[in-house]
This record gives sequence, C-alpha cells and structure tokens, in this order.
Amino acid sequence: MIETVDVALRSCFLSPASEPQLTTPDEVHEATRGLKVTKAPGPNCLPNRALKHLHRRAVSLLARIFNAVLPTHHLPPTWKHARVISILKPGKDPALPSSYRPISLFDTIGKLFEKILLVRILQVVNERGLLRDEQFGFRPNHRTLLQQALPVERITRNFGENGLNGAVTLDVAKAFDTFWIDGLLYKLTLLKFPSYIVHNISSYLKDRTFEASFQTATSSRRSMRAGVAQ
Repeated sequence: MIETVDVALRSCFLSPASEPQLTTPDEVHEATRGLKVTKAPGPNCLPNRALKHLHRRAVSLLARIFNAVLPTHHLPPTWKHARVISILKPGKDPALPSSYRPISLFDTIGKLFEKILLVRILQVVNERGLLRDEQFGFRPNHRTLLQQALPVERITRNFGENGLNGAVTLDVAKAFDTFWIDGLLYKLTLLKFPSYIVHNISSYLKDRTFEASFQTATSSRRSMRAGVAQ
C-alpha cells in the first residue's frame, strides 16, 4: 500500500499542476468579513480586527499574494509556524502535563488564505457529492441538534419494526497527531481533485513548525521552545 501511494504521489508531483482558480479582491474582502475578532493572533501579532478594516488597496495586495501562492504551491514558512499555548483544564492538577489543552495559533494572513483555498475544496466536494448527508461537521445548514435528532428518529423507527437497535461509537485519541498525510493526498488524487489543490494541501500540511509557551506549577515564568511538526 505504501509503495502504491508513493508511486502515485511521485507521478502527481512530477506532472505539471492544473491551472488554479485565482482569487479576487472581492473574494478576499468577503473572506475577511467572516473572520472572528475574538480569535487570538498568531506569531505575527496581527489581529483579525485589523484585517477586517483593511483599505481596498491592501486587500488587492493580499489577493496578489494569494494568486502568487496558488499556482506555485509554496506557502510561506511563516504561515505554517504556530505559537502553541497551554490552557489548564478546569479542575485539573496543574502539575500534570495531561491537565493542559494545547492551542495552536497561526499567522492570521495564512488563516485567511486557508479560507480562500477551502472555498475551492468545498466547490469540488459539493459538485461531486463526495460527502454523505450524515456528515455534519464543518458544513453549513447542518446543526448539532439535527445530528442528534437523526439517531433518535432511526431508533424510534426500528422500535416500530422489530424492536432491535444497536450502536457503535468511537472516540479516537489524538487522531490528528497520527494522521497519514500521504494517505490523504493519495485519496485526493483518486478522487481526481484538481492537482493544484493537491499541491497546495501538501505544502500546507508538511514542514510545519511551532514554538511552545508553558507555565510550570511552581513558577509563573514562561519559556519558549521551538520544534518541527512532523
């Protein structure tokens, strides 16, 4: 399986990528409107509130930057560098590392580019019907209450038919930490995603770095440590 994936990805990345769907200042401006001002900024310390009030000329410059990234598939390293902070979970022992929830804060301009790329990904997904109706996460018009109502409706219906019901739930610990990036890229090639999207996702997911700040139980002094996210 690994050899098959390697061969397919090697062929994909050695071949010329498809022509990208470029962005416009209007699209970038619309993307800034959806930014949440309560989100903390990343290492660049540029808050979303500032992006939402950019002058038209600045928005046009951002569009030019994004249009340089889309065909070259080269995301700037600063967009892939996270500032990781640790939040103590309520009621947990501060002396235990497992008591903290890590939060990764990325460059806000890089996050804006993510929104531009996501539009293109969802366009392909929706046009080809690649998501099941039962997929509720990160989809418009799919509320949590509707997801809860679905199993209730099916259980009620089965009681009327044969009285038998069964359910299996899975909670995969640290699922994203063990995610196989090449496996995802391989599936995207099988689904015939535009190759420029595959190239950009590959650049987005690989060679990510971070700096972590933490606070010990006996001291309020903060320390910084840098690393590479595999």
